[in-house]
Amino acid sequence: MRGLLVTSTRLGDAILSTGVLGWMLERGLSVTVACGPVAAPLFEDVPGVARVIPMRKGQMGAHWRRLWAETVGTRWDLVVDLRGSAFAWTVAAGERRVFRAPATQDHRVDQLASALDLSPTPEPRLWLSGTHHAQAADILGDDPRPILALCPTANWPPKAWPADRFVDLTEALTGVGPLMDARILVAGGPNERELAAPVLDAIPEDRRIDLVGTAPLMVLAACLARCALVVANDSGLMHLAAASGAPTLGLFGPSKDAHYAPRGPITDFVRGDVAADTLLARSDDVAGAAGSLMQDLRTARVLEAARGLLNV
Repeated sequence: MRGLLVTSTRLGDAILSTGVLGWMLERGLSVTVACGPVAAPLFEDVPGVARVIPMRKGQMGAHWRRLWAETVGTRWDLVVDLRGSAFAWTVAAGERRVFRAPATQDHRVDQLASALDLSPTPEPRLWLSGTHHAQAADILGDDPRPILALCPTANWPPKAWPADRFVDLTEALTGVGPLMDARILVAGGPNERELAAPVLDAIPEDRRIDLVGTAPLMVLAACLARCALVVANDSGLMHLAAASGAPTLGLFGPSKDAHYAPRGPITDFVRGDVAADTLLARSDDVAGAAGSLMQDLRTARVLEAARGLLNV
C-alpha cells in the first residue's frame, strides 16, 4: 500500500505534522513525503518512508508541477495534503484527506487531528537513529556537567527575545541549583549566526557548545534530547527540541501560542502581557526588521517558568 504525504515547507509546521506521518505508517503504508528542503531531513531515515521529495519553490507554482510529474504515475492508496491545495485531486488515489486550517484557537496538532478525523490525536515525534545519537555523543563528549540549550534565533528577527536577556537568564540558571556550572549549547540555523552571536560571545569558551549551523538537523535533535532544559524562541528549533523529548520552554511574542506552543512530553511556554496581534501591528516600528517585538517579556517571568520545568 502506498501513501503520499504533502506537508509544510517550514520546519516547525513539518515537525507538528510528524504525528500524521506516524499514523500513516501505522496503517501499513509505504509513504512518500513531499516537503520543503529544510524539513526533508526529518523524514529521510524514517522506517517505512519510501522516498522524500524536496519541494523547492519555483515561479508560478513550478514546484507543484514538478511534484505532480513525479507522483502522477502512481496510484496512491491514500493522499494526505496538509497544505490545503487542490493537488490531491490531480493524482489517482483511493482515499484523500486534505487539511484546511479552521478558524479556531486550537493548537495546530489538534486542528490536524480534527480536520483529518484522526483519533487519538497523533502527537509530534522524531525518528532518531543510532547514528544520530552516536554523532551527538561525539559532539557533546563525556563531560558530566548538565547542558542548558538556548535557541536565540528565529526566522523573523522581531520574534527573537533580546540577546541580553538570554544572557541574563543563563547566568541566573547556571549560578545555583541543578544547572550550576552547566555547559551552554547554542543552536541556530546556518544563516542565523549574526543573530546568535551576542549570546555565543557571552558564554565562556570552556562551557560553550556552538551548534549554530554546525550540525545536521537530526544530529542537532539528538543533542537537544540530551539537554536538561531548552529555552527557545518560537521557531522550528523549539518544535524540534519539544519533539525530541527535551524539557522545552517556548518564548512567544508576535505569534500565537494557542496555535504553536511547544508540543512534547515536558513543555511549557511564556509570553509577555501584550497580545500577539497587538505586537504584529507594531511591526513597522522595528527598524529594518532587526529589532525585537519581545521587549515586554521580562527575564524574571522566563526564569520562573524555566525553574518550573526543572522542578526547582
